[in-house]
Amino acid sequence: MRENRLGQSGLRVSELCVGCMSFGEPGRGGHPWTLPEAESRVLIRAAWEAGITFFDTANIYSDGSSEEILGNVLWDLAPRDGIVLATKVWGDPRPERQGLSRRLIFQQIDASLRRLRTDHVDLYQIHRWDPATPIAETMEALHDVVKAGKARYIGASSMYAWQFAKAQEVARANGWTTFVSMQNQLNLIYREEEREMIPLCLDQGVGLIPWSPVARGRLARPPGTATPRAGTDAYQRLLYERTEAADLAVIRAVESVAAGIGRPMAQVALAWVRQKPGVAAPIVGFTRLAQLNEILAGLDLVLDADQIARLEAPYIPHAVVGH
Repeated sequence: MRENRLGQSGLRVSELCVGCMSFGEPGRGGHPWTLPEAESRVLIRAAWEAGITFFDTANIYSDGSSEEILGNVLWDLAPRDGIVLATKVWGDPRPERQGLSRRLIFQQIDASLRRLRTDHVDLYQIHRWDPATPIAETMEALHDVVKAGKARYIGASSMYAWQFAKAQEVARANGWTTFVSMQNQLNLIYREEEREMIPLCLDQGVGLIPWSPVARGRLARPPGTATPRAGTDAYQRLLYERTEAADLAVIRAVESVAAGIGRPMAQVALAWVRQKPGVAAPIVGFTRLAQLNEILAGLDLVLDADQIARLEAPYIPHAVVGH
């Protein structure tokens, strides 16, 4: 497993990151398709044995049980310095505890560390923008989390490019810690981040760790294929339902390229993301060993210019979603 530098930081990460939303007690957090600890342990171990050392979760995933499972499993596999551990802050099932105020950031980092059974995370990310809290308050609080040793680096997730630029400038102007990474949505049926956010990150040396590189499975199977998650994942419908007709042509292009080279669709879709400039590690999720093995088997795939052109040609502009 190759390692890549995360932007211009000194942090090196495995070329794939395990997205841990799939790991969590099914009765918590409204995701009936998540896996309890015993089943999660098998997949986490398999990923680690394959060389993946980068794991990303969030305080809100399965009401905190994703973090609990990671804390129970990871340290049986590897020493703390053998894992790059990332989590996120902003969301909470209780509306009064959502946001990025100084009080909430301090509360949530301590709660995450307890669940993760560690004294620090390697990457602490704001999950979304908080319009109710001054960004200076948020950035100073994150800086203090780093200076307290509870996080080594900070990152951000989906937001508008002007918001990200504002946060970075506020931090720089005050001598505070800046973001080293951007976790935003990037896949063949959602490419709006190519307009502003990705060029900004490339210019500023911010590493990309895209989420949903296969569009929550839509780019991994022929259209109309039913899966347990697809039937219960309300967020997937929010992201992609309105553009299904336009996206069909892209999915067919993935299907055609995949058939032409004898590869699964997921490998083709993931290869496109992996080859984008600035991408350090796409975030991949899986609920079965077969899915993980398929992802790993595609790490050797390099798409040529003609294949990339065929995959990109059907795309039309989309409304911004996920911010």
